[in-house]
Amino acid sequence: MRRVIIAPCPQCSKDIQYIYQTERIPYFSEVMLASAVCDCGFSSVDTLVIGDGEPVRYSMKIEGPDDLSARVIRSSVGTMEIPEFGVLVEPGPMCEAFISNVEGVLLRLDKVLDTILLSADEENKTKINALKKRISDAREGNEPFTLIIQDLDGNSGIVSKKAVKSEPVPYRDDYCEDLII
Repeated sequence: MRRVIIAPCPQCSKDIQYIYQTERIPYFSEVMLASAVCDCGFSSVDTLVIGDGEPVRYSMKIEGPDDLSARVIRSSVGTMEIPEFGVLVEPGPMCEAFISNVEGVLLRLDKVLDTILLSADEENKTKINALKKRISDAREGNEPFTLIIQDLDGNSGIVSKKAVKSEPVPYRDDYCEDLII
């Protein structure tokens, strides 16, 4: 289903199109893609998961450039983990769902690290820059890692023949000591 609504831009009040479209993602529930763009620079894009499923955990060993194109779906309540990097990304109250690929997940992580760098002390800047280097190497397919997506509502996952689906496991507080985003 696709629906277009004409309404004022929240930034400049000019009438713009708000587009809402539902899509069925294989192996997952239905999602709604919502987008709006205005000439003034305002833009909004969001992915909303419609419905819940059984709790799920997906893990995939990323071993080379071909694995970077695997589809990744994360709902607004899904967690992402890269144990080799000491990274656990937990959803917050304003967490947005997204559909991307493994490389896109690495790009998102890199952007978050850029933001954290702005207020980090020297010791943490060194750690963050080392992690950014590893992420860059991983994006080139030169550093293997494991991507884990876990979702208690069952609306997140990794679409690849290499992805392993299993029951969710609780995270230990000390599991990812280096960096939690």
